[in-house]
Amino acid sequence: MFDYAMKSKPGDRPYNEDRMQMCDLGGEQLFALADGLGGMKNGELASSIAIRSVIGRFRWDRAPGFLEHAMETAQNAVFYGQEKYPGASGMSTTLALLHLRGKTVRWAHIGDTRIYMFRKNKLLYQTEDHSVPQMLVKQGEITAAQIRHHPDRNRLIRTLGQQWSGQGYAVSRPVEIEAGDAFLLCSDGFWEEIEEQEMARRLRRSGNVARWLEQMTEIAEENGRTVNMDNYSAICVRILTN
Repeated sequence: MFDYAMKSKPGDRPYNEDRMQMCDLGGEQLFALADGLGGMKNGELASSIAIRSVIGRFRWDRAPGFLEHAMETAQNAVFYGQEKYPGASGMSTTLALLHLRGKTVRWAHIGDTRIYMFRKNKLLYQTEDHSVPQMLVKQGEITAAQIRHHPDRNRLIRTLGQQWSGQGYAVSRPVEIEAGDAFLLCSDGFWEEIEEQEMARRLRRSGNVARWLEQMTEIAEENGRTVNMDNYSAICVRILTN
């Protein structure tokens, strides 16, 4: 048993290029969130294509290796869209996937849409961005905390719609879930405005995922008042029993 909540808003932008969807097929669930890039609504097109392609794949292919297959399917779909739609040659998108199957969970991502896992109301794991600032963290030039305000924080080195050298996306091993485990998928417009310690603090104080998401959104919106706030989207999932 699980509970979830989702929210997506345009922020201060004229339109929302984020897309997200949840698909429940009984014993398995897929949560997907994409943040499109390209401007002039091409980002919206790229993220929509990516979400539709992975949900479509999920409906008929849930064999081991599904996440890898879904990422490759989404990449091919965005490439096809670049060729099919006028002016869309430069579009691309991030993508984050969370796959619940029985008592295990796996996730995959590309770009800077993040996945967080909390256990016992503490941060257990977070994905690493495919971005210039994340690369600088690995090189020891900045700290992870400095990514949020780095001038190059929006420069991505890998997305769907770009040619990859090798496997462009990251995918996790299966993880055994426990009752109380919580997951947050969110675009950069969301996580840039709320720190991980506050995510965990709000999780401890909330009685359900809807309230957790509501409290985090309030903080993100308050912190975003002084900036031209980006589109922001989040999916919260909590395991009730395992």
